[in-house]
Amino acid sequence: MSSPAVRTLVSPFTLARRRGKVIYWSVFTGVVLLFALAFLFPVYWMVSGAMKSPDEVTRTPPTLVPDEWQFSGYTEAWDVMELPTHLWNTVVQAAGAWVLQLVFCTAAAYALSKLKPAFGKIILGGILATLMVPAQALVVPKYLTVADLPLIHVSLLNDPMAIWLPAVANAFNLYLLKRFFDQIPRDILEAAEIDGAGRLRTLWSIVLPMSRPVLGVVSIFALVAVWQDFLWPLMVFSDTEKQPISVALVQLSQNVSLTVVIASMVIASIPMVTMFLIFQRHIIAGISAGSTKG
Repeated sequence: MSSPAVRTLVSPFTLARRRGKVIYWSVFTGVVLLFALAFLFPVYWMVSGAMKSPDEVTRTPPTLVPDEWQFSGYTEAWDVMELPTHLWNTVVQAAGAWVLQLVFCTAAAYALSKLKPAFGKIILGGILATLMVPAQALVVPKYLTVADLPLIHVSLLNDPMAIWLPAVANAFNLYLLKRFFDQIPRDILEAAEIDGAGRLRTLWSIVLPMSRPVLGVVSIFALVAVWQDFLWPLMVFSDTEKQPISVALVQLSQNVSLTVVIASMVIASIPMVTMFLIFQRHIIAGISAGSTKG
């Protein structure tokens, strides 16, 4: 029995001809190059802009290639903008938020998915309802909470905990993990129970190894959210020495040249770009992990 014909924009008969192949691959290559140029040209403009002189970077019309390649902008940015200190602050804040989010979101998602607690659907509905609330509407309640922590009455201002604790309550990542755990066959968990594994051992030895793709996606979401956040760190860190890179770039860019500011932005973006290049296959695998069941 012959397989059904597949409809495409270009018929197989046209592609079989030499002229059809030339036209097809010419159009395909042109489209790919245009998209690559649209995404890569701003990156080139930023990197090359930091290598221009202060007068050249503001010249009209702008120069596509620097008249003289100068790397002093990067060295000045490293020292003047105090990048080592603020990059380390960002790493500490992002790493803590990432670890706590993985621990608590994974535990909550596993409980809602496999342990079936009482009123589990109501709890999940309440968690998902928070996604409907604009993030700006939660800024004031969060600030009042970290400024005077309920019950113990401790201020978390100018402390990394002010970043870590709100980051734990991430309804989207929790729902993403729960949906993945729902796809894990019940037979595997029952086999672990027959072998004598408890709930915690099953989570650690069975569920988590199978969940590496979605854990990678959640990790990237958690790190990027903290790395690029500006408003919340600006509110909770009044001490300049403890501010992350996103806030420091704005606070310290008042009396420095534009080339130094651009160079600082380039350096600040390197960690996130590197992480995406290293873990891009995990992103694709995590997105498609929950598309099929079994």
